[in-house]
Amino acid sequence: MHTLAPGFDFKDIQDKVSLRLRPWHRSFQFWVRAADIYTGYKVFQLRVSFVKDAKKQEALWEKQHELAADKIYSMCSDLGGFFLKIAQIVGKPDLAPAAWVKKLVTLCDQAPATPFDAVQLVLEKEFGRSIGEIFENFEVNPLGSASIAQVHRARLRGDKNDVVVKVQHPGVQDLMMTDIRNLQAFALYMQKTDIKFDLYSVTKEMEKQIGYEFDFLREANAMERVYRFLYENNKKSPVLVPRVLQGLVTRRALVMDYIDGIPILNLGDEMARRGINPSSKMATVAKQNILKSLTLAYGQMILKTGFFHADPHPGNILICKGSEVALLDYGQVKDLPDQLRLGYANLVLAMADNDSAKAIECYRELGINTVSNCKNEQQELLRLAQTMFDTKLPPGVVMLQPFAEDASIKKIGVQSFPEELFSILRTVHLLRGLSVGLGINYSCAEQWRPIAEDALYNAGRLKGLAIQPVSMLSKCDMTSDSEWLHLQYKFCIDVILMFGLVQFQVRIGLK
Repeated sequence: MHTLAPGFDFKDIQDKVSLRLRPWHRSFQFWVRAADIYTGYKVFQLRVSFVKDAKKQEALWEKQHELAADKIYSMCSDLGGFFLKIAQIVGKPDLAPAAWVKKLVTLCDQAPATPFDAVQLVLEKEFGRSIGEIFENFEVNPLGSASIAQVHRARLRGDKNDVVVKVQHPGVQDLMMTDIRNLQAFALYMQKTDIKFDLYSVTKEMEKQIGYEFDFLREANAMERVYRFLYENNKKSPVLVPRVLQGLVTRRALVMDYIDGIPILNLGDEMARRGINPSSKMATVAKQNILKSLTLAYGQMILKTGFFHADPHPGNILICKGSEVALLDYGQVKDLPDQLRLGYANLVLAMADNDSAKAIECYRELGINTVSNCKNEQQELLRLAQTMFDTKLPPGVVMLQPFAEDASIKKIGVQSFPEELFSILRTVHLLRGLSVGLGINYSCAEQWRPIAEDALYNAGRLKGLAIQPVSMLSKCDMTSDSEWLHLQYKFCIDVILMFGLVQFQVRIGLK
């Protein structure tokens, strides 16, 4: 009988082999599941085409979406990592079927948590000190766990205020890069067969942005830059931004201020528990104020400076006392070149004015190349711009279906789409998803018009224009934005948050 050589560690070799095979196994899992979901829809499309009754067709589509939603949820939940981000992007009530939204919205901040002993090792390696030397208290259970990192509540030694400690999951970067490359291959296939849109460029921008998220030093700098911009350009910043604790930031660990608030996704459940009427006037005013704050902040960031927080999904938004909204997680930020920033400002004006001729000029300026065979090309190009870059839904529509047969994207082929614009597109779509969830239909292009005009005027692109003060959310079927209403906003939010009288319909069931 042979004996193992001294120093031979079979488990160590087994772990190394498993680690090397993990990306291959993960890729196999993705392609098997993606092919199952895709072929399921293609077969169903053929089958449903033989059904003539519209109501029966709709009922069949709902069943198919429910079946696919279960499979997509399982894939994203089982694989985790990058697929949790895909769930955040796809699971929006203005874009995806209701069954998808109901399933995927529950995946926000639901990544498996890294065990505390591994968290402790990361922190002590990064900071060069034991946790006990740095923190007086450190909560073992995380406040939340996402695809790249998890956050813990803690308190520094000699301090009375709580902080948040963000810690990167060990070994997650390589797996996420594998996921992105698989998605890029799938995107290339889809744009050649089903979707006339440059999806590959979109996935390349995602690869770049997610790569940045693994550098917490970059995130800390971004957080400080956004904080300074918003607080220096407003009497009062429209959103709260956490402050970084200098000296406690490394590439894989970050300590920042703790902001006390209610995650926007939890408000609906909280109010349902209390039996509060979701249609109450106070709840409506509160929802308007949330959207007003976010819209103003994003309009200023994108159009005035071009440097903006590019990940406003519900998991990154807290509702705080005093009618304030907190914007968290600055791992994904974008710094637009002035040419694209001003080009988008022009497109904002074109969309706000429903000016199809100007929209076509903006396409050229932004480097969006399209091809079309439809008769009303100008109007379809404007429609496509509004689908991609504005939040407003047409009258009576609760969900945009960009890949339906009558959708602009089926009539206008997007041959090339600048990677840098994907961050704006995604941000606008996330804002639209929030507005649909809050039950407010509004146009961010109309609200951003004064900011866009101001940006173009300061760049010498508009002459002799008297810039009007920004009055946000004055055209979205709301009460007027008078000084009296502003005071009512503050009073109502304080009362709402004190007594729990809010209902936000973020998790809505769409037809």
